[in-house]
Amino acid sequence: MRYLRRFLAKCISLVRNRCAEEELNREINGHLALLEDDYREKGMSADEAHFAARRAYGNVEQAKQSHREERSILWLEQFMQDIRYTIRQFRKSPGFAITVILTIALGIGANTAIFTLIHSILLKSLPVADPKSLYRVGDVYTDCCLTNGLENSNGDFDIFSWDNYRQLRASTPEFEQLAAMQAGEQLLSVRRGTNPAHSRQAEFVSGNYFSTFGVAAFAGRMFTDADDQATAQPVVVMSYRTWQSDYAGDPSVVDSTFYLQGQLVTVVGIAAPDFYGDRISANPPSFWVPLSDEPLLNGANSVLHQPIACWLYLLGRLRPGVSIDTLQQKISANLRQWLTTVDGYQRHGFPALISKVHVVLAPGGAGIERLQEQTDKKLYLLLSISLLVLLVACANVANLMLARGMKRRAETSMRMALGSARSRLIRQMLTESVLLGCLGGLAGLAIAYAGTQTILALAFPGALHSAIRATPSLAVLGFAFLLSLATGMVFGSVPAWITSHADPAEALRGATRSLGDRASLPQKWMIILQAAFALVLLMGAGLLTKSLQNMERQDFGLQTANRYVLHFDPMGAGYLPEGKLADLYRRLELHFAAIPGMQSVGLAMYSPLDGNQWTDGITLPGRPLPDPNDDNDALLNRVSANFLDATGQTLIRGRGISQADNEHGPFVAVVNEAFAKKFFPHEDPIGRRFGTYEREDTGAYEIVGVVANAKYTDPHEDAKAMAFEPLAQWQHNLKDPIFVYLEKQTHIAGAVAMNYRGTRQSLEQAIRSALAEVDPNLAIINLRSLDSQLAGNFSQERLVARLTVLCGLLALVLTSIGLYGTTAYQTTQRTREIGLHMAFGADRSQVVGMVMRRTFGQLIFGLALGIPISLMGGRMMESQLYLVKSYDPWSLVVAIFVLAFAVAVAGFIPARRAASIDPLRALRNE
Repeated sequence: MRYLRRFLAKCISLVRNRCAEEELNREINGHLALLEDDYREKGMSADEAHFAARRAYGNVEQAKQSHREERSILWLEQFMQDIRYTIRQFRKSPGFAITVILTIALGIGANTAIFTLIHSILLKSLPVADPKSLYRVGDVYTDCCLTNGLENSNGDFDIFSWDNYRQLRASTPEFEQLAAMQAGEQLLSVRRGTNPAHSRQAEFVSGNYFSTFGVAAFAGRMFTDADDQATAQPVVVMSYRTWQSDYAGDPSVVDSTFYLQGQLVTVVGIAAPDFYGDRISANPPSFWVPLSDEPLLNGANSVLHQPIACWLYLLGRLRPGVSIDTLQQKISANLRQWLTTVDGYQRHGFPALISKVHVVLAPGGAGIERLQEQTDKKLYLLLSISLLVLLVACANVANLMLARGMKRRAETSMRMALGSARSRLIRQMLTESVLLGCLGGLAGLAIAYAGTQTILALAFPGALHSAIRATPSLAVLGFAFLLSLATGMVFGSVPAWITSHADPAEALRGATRSLGDRASLPQKWMIILQAAFALVLLMGAGLLTKSLQNMERQDFGLQTANRYVLHFDPMGAGYLPEGKLADLYRRLELHFAAIPGMQSVGLAMYSPLDGNQWTDGITLPGRPLPDPNDDNDALLNRVSANFLDATGQTLIRGRGISQADNEHGPFVAVVNEAFAKKFFPHEDPIGRRFGTYEREDTGAYEIVGVVANAKYTDPHEDAKAMAFEPLAQWQHNLKDPIFVYLEKQTHIAGAVAMNYRGTRQSLEQAIRSALAEVDPNLAIINLRSLDSQLAGNFSQERLVARLTVLCGLLALVLTSIGLYGTTAYQTTQRTREIGLHMAFGADRSQVVGMVMRRTFGQLIFGLALGIPISLMGGRMMESQLYLVKSYDPWSLVVAIFVLAFAVAVAGFIPARRAASIDPLRALRNE
């Protein structure tokens, strides 16, 4: 306690430094005055008494320093002195300070923006109670939101049915709570009172969902198990962001009634403001709905009671002390046993797969890590790119600091000659650089916030209530602070060390060229490093840009000119597959076809590259049923008569689907070339037959036409085998319940493709009028051109390519500035040498050549270092490239040419200035 009081007293004394100094001066002067009086009484004169008193008292300054050390903390006082000295230097050279701060801000801002996204997506836990105790039953994200659970060849079971969930919950007391949540995303039609309906994201969850996460309600209440019973009243919980954005925080929303999918439900609560659900998503749920209400909202399309329909992820909270390995083995054994008791798993070739079934318990603190798996490589690539920009910025600032140190060498030499310690000079220069780094970091936070907002808008266009925050968190702020300190130390250490090792005697005599020569070597190496890193970034920008161009310009197998796609939700308006859907489709086609400028209109389950797909196993008559491990999958799309024409798919053989292909005609299908090659490799597919429901419909569909391949799912892969079946044709003789359910699902059209000659604005207005005439309850999910729909598949690739190009250009500019400054400084230091060359007959071109040779010498060293790094970087990012080799020679040549041109411009300006030196004036000045 005594040492603490002394420390606090010293801190207070430091704050009151001026008063303490005045008091110390008065005290010392008082002692000296008393001594002088004593000596005068002894008969000395005033002058003799004055000098005798000072000899008796001793060194006054030493006494003052002793008192200062007693009353203050020396290092803290020196630090404050260094801060004040640095601020004075900034005032003397504001242009230098602003340039350095902006340069650092760009580097730190880029890194902080990317780290903000990495922290929000890859490193962030769910905003729930004790996320470390959460575990997911399963460790892989399933691309399909509705499967049989046995799609993984290694037996990994990651997605579960409702019955399976209830069985696991009852048989695993090791979980304090085990919650279920919908695997996929679902749009529901939402309407309050007489307001128009609109589509919002929703998620079906178990009654213990919120209690498992420990999430409390902001208003109202959360679900309980009682809400998840078949006899319970339909209720929902609304997200806080939806409550604020759609209903302005109206408190009357709680306990009020809404219409979801045309069904009356009650909003019982508003979730906590920071809770966005069980996974990070660009469009998190606006509503959470109990699983028991799924049959009410989805009607005939309900999957809740389908025995082998797996559509739920499971996530629970483990009790303390539970062994993960033991619990995995127990769940796996129970799961295999349960699967053998389900009738649906005893057919379709499933028994051969059940013996391999197992589960993996994965940490669930981050929730369902879908977005993490999709973006991790791209985010780490962006972080690597931004770090290179920061290194270029640091090297550039180090050159500026070194040049500034050389400019102040006379001052430094004088201070060393007067006794200043080398350590104190180094500390002072480091203080200046660290302060610049911190100020640059603060400016970088503003750049980071704006940059993160821009990145989110480009990466997730149209996101309404993104769970990814652009505001830097405490972790991000800590990252920016540490990065600022590290940056200041990195770019300040070398200049401080070199400048402080000047020879005071030589500097005072004016022989400063040796110091300049000593400083030029680090400057040259920093330029070399800048050139190398700039080449790496330019090479990466070239590879990613070329890859993006290959993606966007590839042959999608479609005609996109004047093509538009409308997405809508007939289920949200209350239409059931076996109800009035067929009549709705006819009326939509008639009203849309009557729009002036409309060339063709077609409906389908889904449209090209809109994020949806439907895969079926193909069976061929006369051939045995495929083994579960055989690849007999093909994409299936039910379409109306004019859909293929509306999307511009080329008919190669036979005919397309016509109006005659209705419920009264024979079952027909049109397949693409990939389908024909896969299932009929050496045969004419026209007239051949196939089925999609194993033995129940073997040979049901006759192939009447073949169309060119078109990409409907992944634009990075070749077109998959695909069959188009008429939307108007139904198979009513199916017996297996799962087949009956799947047949109903395939007749729900969600897309309208149009070939329209006119503007998008006029089309949207006409469509809204047509929908109002057909059914005012039909809500538009989105309307966009086919071009923009295809381009939307490359938003992340486009973002990475653009940011890489931006970083490459920024590194190029910084390298050019650094090279210009270094060359200009070196030519200034070599004024006498250049003057002598010109005095002995060298002309201007020779002087320019001499300077440019030195400049291109640094470039050559930079290329020698940068080319191998660029090739290694290309290999590391090979998985992000499309139809581009990691060692693409054209990208490397273009990067070298651009860098060489920038270096030539940056070096030529000071070279030309050096060539204009007057030899006589240079010699006189020297």
